[in-house]
Amino acid sequence: MNNTGGSFSLRKSAIIIYLPSFLFASAEGAIIPVIPAMSNGMGSTLAVAGIVASMLTLGILVGDIPSGWLVSRLGERISMTLAAVVALIGVGISLVARDPLTLGAGIFVLGLSNAQFALARHALLTTVVPLAFRARALSLLGGMFRAGAVVGPLLSAGLIGLSGNPHSALWLTAVGLAGTVITVYFLPDPAATSDAPKLVTEPDGRVLTSGEDEVEKETRGLFRTIRTHGSVLARIGFASTITGAMRSSRNVLLPLWAVSIGLHDAQTALIIGLATALDFALFYSSGIIMDHWGRIWAAVPTLVVMSASVSVLACTHDLKDATTWFIVCAMVFAVGNSIGSGMMLTLGSDLAPPSNPAPFLGAFRFMLDAGNAGAPLLVSGLTALAGISLAAGGMGILGFIGAGMMLRYIPRYLPRR
Repeated sequence: MNNTGGSFSLRKSAIIIYLPSFLFASAEGAIIPVIPAMSNGMGSTLAVAGIVASMLTLGILVGDIPSGWLVSRLGERISMTLAAVVALIGVGISLVARDPLTLGAGIFVLGLSNAQFALARHALLTTVVPLAFRARALSLLGGMFRAGAVVGPLLSAGLIGLSGNPHSALWLTAVGLAGTVITVYFLPDPAATSDAPKLVTEPDGRVLTSGEDEVEKETRGLFRTIRTHGSVLARIGFASTITGAMRSSRNVLLPLWAVSIGLHDAQTALIIGLATALDFALFYSSGIIMDHWGRIWAAVPTLVVMSASVSVLACTHDLKDATTWFIVCAMVFAVGNSIGSGMMLTLGSDLAPPSNPAPFLGAFRFMLDAGNAGAPLLVSGLTALAGISLAAGGMGILGFIGAGMMLRYIPRYLPRR
């Protein structure tokens, strides 16, 4: 691979590299806003509906552990294709589900496939995109994910509005995943549009691409790496876990709140889709903030704004204009989230040892996913114990704690950034 760019053209490779990511994100985005509604329609309580929704992020966390090993042995394209097929199986389980337990199992399988697809996609970019294009390529990848997260809920809202059935979103998800399989498997190999990929020979004799080698290193010796870098991971790493938890809580808290105040499923998907669109429209601002004023000016405000929005939401459940407050808080949360777009990847890269960054980045990503998986369970637990308003308030308090940790520890570990 030519690090200076060689004959590589990001424009010519865009459809092959990014279309599968957009389709996968759209497919997942279509179902996220209505998982609690589907569970609630099967007779579950709000708390159980939250647990069912949390199976997605729990699946991602569990899937993180073997994903690097699988990608290094199957290759990037086969891993992405297999992940989309497994996701289709998860959708099939959800379609035939008649109780929350079976629905949760299907959503968990979808989460497992998400972890595999995301890592394989990252490995593919590392392999085929020269270093000179790498930052732009990864920024575009993040943009495709956010675009899919906008399109999915909006299409879901339209389909549910026509059918009157939240389960119709599952068929939309199935179409998106089928499109992912077709594009990954049948479009030309992205390596054909770039210079010859760099190959790495492992000690056991296996020959891997640079991307496959990187993702395997990220998941190799995961818990040993966490112990080795315990000091920084216990501070900025834990604050980043809280950030991941705050972001993830939106995918459960907002749909649950919508169910609890009696919003129609199509209205819920539309509101969440519009909030995600606002997030997407502003995501580039985060990079400008971090590059010009430093990491702390993205890390602290994003947590403060997200925490403030759910704290205000916690006080509005029984108000006459609860729907208006729900819309306002969802939009403010989206603005807060956009302020920190790319922040976690940037902090991880800043903190990673330059000589061997992959194991640290794998441990850092695992902590983020732990927050992503834990938040929905925390929301469900608090909802079961004391109601959804306390759950929202509890997440607000947690977010303010994370902001305080970022304020204290970023200057200590990244004094010049």
